[in-house]
Amino acid sequence: MGQSNAIVTDSLACLTPELARRYNIFVVPLSFMLKGQVYRDWVDISPSQAYELFLQDPDSFQSSAPAPVDFLNTFREAGRTADNVLCVTLSAKLSNTYNTASLAAREIKPEFPHVNFTIIDSMTTTAAEGMVALAGARAAEAGLDILEIVGAAEKAAARVKFYAVLDTIRHVYRSGRIPKIASQIGSVLQVRPILSITPETDGFVHFDGIVRTRQNGVERILKMMQGEAGSRPVRVAVMHAYALEEAQKLKERVAAMFNCREIWLTEFSPLMGYATGTGTLAISYYVEP
Repeated sequence: MGQSNAIVTDSLACLTPELARRYNIFVVPLSFMLKGQVYRDWVDISPSQAYELFLQDPDSFQSSAPAPVDFLNTFREAGRTADNVLCVTLSAKLSNTYNTASLAAREIKPEFPHVNFTIIDSMTTTAAEGMVALAGARAAEAGLDILEIVGAAEKAAARVKFYAVLDTIRHVYRSGRIPKIASQIGSVLQVRPILSITPETDGFVHFDGIVRTRQNGVERILKMMQGEAGSRPVRVAVMHAYALEEAQKLKERVAAMFNCREIWLTEFSPLMGYATGTGTLAISYYVEP
């Protein structure tokens, strides 16, 4: 009888609860503070609810570093059901999550000596990270062994790209990519930045320039995607920060333009949204071999 395998990721992967259930993915909820209250991402509050509070008082938002206990609880749950646990984290260049997950795996190992815990850095975040976890989960569902499952996730991580069009530049200084004064000036000028994370950016968020309107930004990222994907099969995720109607339209356009083997719609985690602001539209995708 083959070994059983479990996939774990963090809530910045933006997996919908339906996708997590469908593929039996364990999600570690990261935490943030709004108006003095601590919330667990996607558990205590939905992204839309968080954005409603954020709009009332943006300066009250505070992110917090993940704690080993966040991962310990989930690793314990996964370890009870599996011989191998693969954990996919957001980019170590953007957060201490990878190190925290690695520490938690070492701490829990004596409790589950028979379980193999493997932590991989997705080198990305948002639904791009979620797509890496999904690649591992599909390999596990297909009955592959743990080395093949890790390999499937790593191959997805080496291909997946993320592009976001922000509706405001006001909060981008929180990402550390743009000085606060530049964000303030850009906000007055009403310019909208395009951000990306691709294999070429080595796990960092890259500033890809500015556009005058969000629609111009959407056209630009679709053109970049078309240049790479063409008619080849792609897996795609469409994201939004409190802009559901616009995201649904973007999803329809992507579905019509591309040979989508998979396409899903999700909300932008507030832990990223605090730096991008509401109105953000984004896509993550990778071209299948």
